Amino acid sequence: MPLRIGIIGLPNVGKSTLFNAITKLSASVSNYPFTTIEPNVGIVEVPDFRTKKIAQIMHSKKVVEATIEFVDIAGLVKGASKGEGLGNQFLSNIRQVDAIGHVVRCFEDSTISHVNAQLNPKSDIEVINTELILADLESVIKKLQDLEKRVKSLDKQAKEEYIIAEKIKQELEKGNLLANAPLTEEEKIFAKELFLLTIKPQIIIANVGEEFFSVGKSVLAESATEKAKELGFGYILISSKIENELNFLSQEEENQFRQSIGIKTEPLKELITASYKILGLSTFFTANSNEAHAWAFEKGIKLPKAAGKIHSDMEKGFISAEVVSFDVLERENDFHKVKEKGLLRIEGKNYEPRDGDIINVRFNV
Repeated sequence: MPLRIGIIGLPNVGKSTLFNAITKLSASVSNYPFTTIEPNVGIVEVPDFRTKKIAQIMHSKKVVEATIEFVDIAGLVKGASKGEGLGNQFLSNIRQVDAIGHVVRCFEDSTISHVNAQLNPKSDIEVINTELILADLESVIKKLQDLEKRVKSLDKQAKEEYIIAEKIKQELEKGNLLANAPLTEEEKIFAKELFLLTIKPQIIIANVGEEFFSVGKSVLAESATEKAKELGFGYILISSKIENELNFLSQEEENQFRQSIGIKTEPLKELITASYKILGLSTFFTANSNEAHAWAFEKGIKLPKAAGKIHSDMEKGFISAEVVSFDVLERENDFHKVKEKGLLRIEGKNYEPRDGDIINVRFNV
């Protein structure tokens, strides 16, 4: 199942336009709040030059990249934690994603209304994060009330969980997002099991206007990126309007247009790669004459768990795996040479896959 990035933000900041640009789908885009009610979902590939290179060396007929699922979630307003706007539905949709792409409006346009009288990226970021904190606080208080009853009955596990929940409550009361709070691994796991919103990693997406690329700077964008740094989050500058329009051009026309207005990078690819990174993911590969396939995995997992990403039977019946790093395969440029030189390793269940490993799983069920 693909990992999910929820695209969130205040109404009319360009979320759905960005979603269209990323996924090349046609989500509804209009100039009024709550255009997006049911979340739009699109699956996109994570660009990785290594997959095609592996396919070339292994003479694979097909290339399959790792994927991320982007979810365009309804705009949030102040008071969402109390049900304002589409608050409850909005928060429920966020609970189902693995990380958050937080779109912030950093462009001037008198034809597109904004929920606040004045554009203020820092304030806009704070509005949303405050609502997430308040929603988490409500969830933790309910959990504490439940645990309190169990603690009175001398439930040892409940007592340990109560201490963790109380610490999390204190962090939220300080106005801290749990993703950046000083929590132990055990406490982070507890927060995730409670489906708390602020434990999810975020990337701030400063949605700039076309003029940004000719001028090279924007007070609004600087405000958003400063806030991102303050919160310890990554950030990216992108014009969702331009990127969406570029979807209708040929590759040659797109390159010419980017050059003409001074866009030196491909922000959409940067966003997809950045989203992959904030989830703490790496990539391993499988390859044969049929296909070269990239697989996302969490750093630190053992080989059987990684094999389960391919198929559950591989995890259940795991025996061992043949492993070679991408660097070695690329250097030799021939899989048979890799085998002849004894560079193909046999790894067992305690091996932790590394980014770029090419793995052939041996299993029996």
